[in-house]
Amino acid sequence: MASATDTAKPRRGSRPPRFRWLPGTRLGRLIIALNVLGLAVLIVGALVLNELRQGLVNARIDSLTTQGELMAAIIDQAATVGEPQPAMDPNYANLTLQMLANPKTQRARLFDRQGRPIADSDLVADRVEQKALPPARARDAGGLSLDLRSRPRADLAREARAALRTEVARALRGQHVAGKRRGEDGAWVVSVSIPIQHVQMVLGVLTLEANDVDAIIARERLALIPFILIAIAVTLGSSLLLTRLIAQPVRRLARAADRVRLAGARAISLPDLARRDDELGDLTRSLEAMTQALSERMDAIESFAADVAHENKNPLTSLRSAVETLDLVTDPKARDRLLNILKSDVQRLDRLVTDISNASRLDAELSRDEPRTVDLERLVSDIVAIYQVTAKPGDVRVSLQRSGALDPVTVMGREGPLGQIFRNLIDNARSFSPPGGEVAVALARTGGKVLATVSDSGPGIPAENLETVFARFYTSRPKGAVFGGNSGLGLSIARQIAEAHGGSLHAKNRMGPDNQVMGAAFLLILPEARP
Repeated sequence: MASATDTAKPRRGSRPPRFRWLPGTRLGRLIIALNVLGLAVLIVGALVLNELRQGLVNARIDSLTTQGELMAAIIDQAATVGEPQPAMDPNYANLTLQMLANPKTQRARLFDRQGRPIADSDLVADRVEQKALPPARARDAGGLSLDLRSRPRADLAREARAALRTEVARALRGQHVAGKRRGEDGAWVVSVSIPIQHVQMVLGVLTLEANDVDAIIARERLALIPFILIAIAVTLGSSLLLTRLIAQPVRRLARAADRVRLAGARAISLPDLARRDDELGDLTRSLEAMTQALSERMDAIESFAADVAHENKNPLTSLRSAVETLDLVTDPKARDRLLNILKSDVQRLDRLVTDISNASRLDAELSRDEPRTVDLERLVSDIVAIYQVTAKPGDVRVSLQRSGALDPVTVMGREGPLGQIFRNLIDNARSFSPPGGEVAVALARTGGKVLATVSDSGPGIPAENLETVFARFYTSRPKGAVFGGNSGLGLSIARQIAEAHGGSLHAKNRMGPDNQVMGAAFLLILPEARP
């Protein structure tokens, strides 16, 4: 009783899977998409904030450039002295810088034409650096450390002064210099150096610095927090979604399997999961089909066992009755009749046990042997030849009508079970044919199929029993037939083998010209093997 489940074909009306351009299976694509979504949020946020940061720095540079150009023009007008060799008066320049500079938000410095500092807004405003002290040390802590990290701080200051001198030197050549550099305390500053020019002569350099770049970066980090929170929310949401879509259904499948194993349930039934179009839906449908097939197999085994017990009971009852009566009978003729009954019942039991053994081994034989190309015409010819060689005078003849095709008539299957189909059909036809009658076997091709017909010259089959004859242990015999000559399993086994090979087996009556029943015919249809 073989069964197969095809889960690869999509169900009719199913929606096309989303994210088909991603590799892997449906659930794999879903996992990839959800994980990439959280990463994409962070990437987009970083790109947006990077553009925002550069925009803020550029805006600060533009603001400082505008202010510097205005202040340089005013200093040129207020502090330039001497003709025709103009020079910048340091005192006037310092006073002018004090009036124009805003030491709260920026630092302004003046340099003469040799690059020497003239004025510094931080020095004028007595501005000092403020920094929080480290936490107090415990009384029992180690000795006081005098390492104030002055060496790295001095290196930073030296590098900052070198960068400033380079910037001033470029500005003394008449260039407007703007950019971002490290300050003496190591913090980033936005710096603009503008030459102070009188006509074409450079009299000095005005440098404006804004040290609020770190504040800008801090604001950017604050602006990144929503993206981070969104990414965390997306990740948590995708995790919960995956838990609901994968973990919980798998747990339900495991519990359903445990119910089948422990509680004696026959099959798994989870219709809501079976309707899914992903791998879990395929798994659920496969498990449902598997457990349903197992349930049907168990029912068939129970029914078969009941039928076997019933069929064995009849000849055993007859044997016991004959054996018990044999000692009481003294008439030789009656004793001979009882002995004939005993022989007939023993033959019936032997045939029944043989057929039951064949039926029980059938599934194992079908699953063990690999299908191969079978020359059906050669196989049937060999079987018919055996019947012809072993025939006795008065026996039913067996003949073969060949297909007449030049190419062999081949099918994909297993030679042993296929031969058993024809032996069962021929034996059944011989048992219903009268002495001296004929059983005809014919082969033909039709539409990619192989049609085999086994016909007899017996009384035919009642119309209402054309399907019943394939039931197990069906042994309805015509009047006058020998009782116990058949087990009732031959035709059932033949149909089971045919269906296992992708074919079918049916029965019909052969009708004569005057609508008289000429006998029965069994039609076996098998798929033809492709070249």
